[in-house]
Amino acid sequence: MERSFKEEVALLRLGAGETFHGEGILAVTKALLQSGVSYVGGYQGAPVSHLVDVLNDARDLLDELGVHLETNASEAGAAAMLGASINYPIRGAVAWKSTVGTNVASDALANLASAGVRGGALIVIGEDYGEGSSIMQERSHAFAMKSQIWLLDPRPDLPTIVRMVEQGFELSEASSTPVMLELRIRACHVHGTFTAGPNREPAISRKRALADPAFDYGKIVLPPSSYAQEKQKVEVRWPKAAEFVRARGLNEVFPGDLEEVGIVTQGGLYNMVIRALQQLGLADAFGASRVPIYCLNVTYPLIPEEIVAFCAGRRHVLVVEEGQPAFIEDAVLAALGRAEVNATKIHGKGCFPKAGEYTGEVMLEGMARFIERAAPAGVDGAQARATRDRLLAPKARAAELLGEPVPGRPPGFCVGCPERPVFSAMKLLERESGAFHVSADIGCHLFSTLPPFNIGNTVLGYGLGLASNSAIDPLFGRRTVTIMGDGGFWHNGLSSGVANAVFNKDDGILVIMNNGYTSATGTQHIPSSPHQPEEKMTGMSIEQALKGVGVQQVRRVTTYQVARMAAALKDAMASPFKGLKVIIAESECQLEKQRRLRPQVAAALRAGERVVRTRFGVDEDVCSGDHSCIRLSGCPSLTVKDSADPLKVDPVAHVNNGCVGCGLCGEVAHAAILCPSFFRAEIVQNPSWWDRTKQRLRATFIGWLQPA
Repeated sequence: MERSFKEEVALLRLGAGETFHGEGILAVTKALLQSGVSYVGGYQGAPVSHLVDVLNDARDLLDELGVHLETNASEAGAAAMLGASINYPIRGAVAWKSTVGTNVASDALANLASAGVRGGALIVIGEDYGEGSSIMQERSHAFAMKSQIWLLDPRPDLPTIVRMVEQGFELSEASSTPVMLELRIRACHVHGTFTAGPNREPAISRKRALADPAFDYGKIVLPPSSYAQEKQKVEVRWPKAAEFVRARGLNEVFPGDLEEVGIVTQGGLYNMVIRALQQLGLADAFGASRVPIYCLNVTYPLIPEEIVAFCAGRRHVLVVEEGQPAFIEDAVLAALGRAEVNATKIHGKGCFPKAGEYTGEVMLEGMARFIERAAPAGVDGAQARATRDRLLAPKARAAELLGEPVPGRPPGFCVGCPERPVFSAMKLLERESGAFHVSADIGCHLFSTLPPFNIGNTVLGYGLGLASNSAIDPLFGRRTVTIMGDGGFWHNGLSSGVANAVFNKDDGILVIMNNGYTSATGTQHIPSSPHQPEEKMTGMSIEQALKGVGVQQVRRVTTYQVARMAAALKDAMASPFKGLKVIIAESECQLEKQRRLRPQVAAALRAGERVVRTRFGVDEDVCSGDHSCIRLSGCPSLTVKDSADPLKVDPVAHVNNGCVGCGLCGEVAHAAILCPSFFRAEIVQNPSWWDRTKQRLRATFIGWLQPA
């Protein structure tokens, strides 16, 4: 269940001259409407998930303008939408999470870049290298270079972001090339203001439809056109793009009085650079730097003439570029080498690490190292080092006092997560019949690879778990198991996994976590979501889709029924049926369930209605302190506490106040035949007269049974 952006949507109606105040991603949506975009699509994923959410909540405004909006089934589908801009002067924008999303969209993007576009085509990508919200650590820069797609990396400043969106469309049209606009999480959520412009009705829209189709063989990616397209990319589009970037001044130069040194930085890292300079006393509170800065709001293509002009006459220049390879640093060195500018020493990865996020600490260390090495006149390099040491000393002192590093907090299942009992059932099956190979998939179920379950041998991509098991299954002595979410199923799993397995007569087991949402990308609705607005209901069913592609054995199990889930897995392992066996593990995502129910419960309480809340607990007198229940469930609400019994040495199990009453702890204990210590209790709020009467009778009866 996505957050509502109804309040923020009102900002999209601001007219010319009015002041917009909000966060970066909302500014992007406003800029799209100001640019006269005809269509918008996307596949949601952090950190740009709510771009599509905002536009969905702004459908009334989009309808007024005639803008077409789609929530795509995958990044590939979103990228393919841009095909509308190949033959027609139609502006379009799509969005997704990079780099994993760009990998999925690569086929469509490569064809789009080869064919070229007439209408502006903008790809808004959430670049989260090092930000902790992505599975793999890669950058989009290499893909942009590979397919020759221009890459914008705007300075995290709302006027700059809006300008880059608007100029991005113009750059795309001027060079007949799609343009990527990368936004890091800090750019998405930075707050600020800009002067709004008017929303533009697109020239071609649902209100002003195209009349006739256009055909141009030169736009078809097929020889000999494809050879001509490649030549045009190099000889025509690139020079036009470079000239546009240079003429419009898309890159920025910020002067400083320390002219013998300089900094070349990616636009998205500009704020981090300024902050590090502030800490070293080389920039003021308003961002005015003493060190001249060349800010690359366009990181591809680079403009050699601008690089040479900035570096000429400087003894030392620092290139701030995250990740490896050092594309920008190498390009700067190449540009200076061709121009025979040999007096400027370039620093980059010698000051900064080759991998990992450039946090405030990393940026401070790298900047201090550069200042110390460059030693600009009037700046004490030793003082910079001392400042760095002083600022980092508290962390070093804390580590010293602790004596050992604080263990990192690993990701994990939410309290009451319906996927946890599936892995409890798998552990029970492992204990009975031995270990088996499990292919994991992108999504919450990937947390199964962590303690206490440690289940999942491979991870290859969203919806690709079943396909990744296709070669392992026939080569193993027993059947393999694939875990796939319902989001992954609709994204890629049905075609690449299930259809492939049926076609090749694979004999594996597929467990589909049907929790009703795409949890991998922020719990967005999917075609089979049961709880969504009526206008979005599709009636699409996972079971029907499975049967439609020829799956013969499908079983549905409620996830919290651990014993039944374990039995279903055991039956699938031992089944004489040769072919794909699918278990649909059903229960709503607990996080979204609580978000959905909380307002309903609050409203009922305010109205004075009777509300019953289920809780589980542990009888301390019965608990032996074995803690097998914790090892088999891993629920965060299940913990330990000291026993009140002086004869018990070990702490006893305890259910804390985070419990949502899912019942897993008791189910696991029962399925594993552990112990009878778990109890179920009902907490009644706004009790009726009958509830109060029953409670008095119970209290009286228990009092009679207690010794005097």
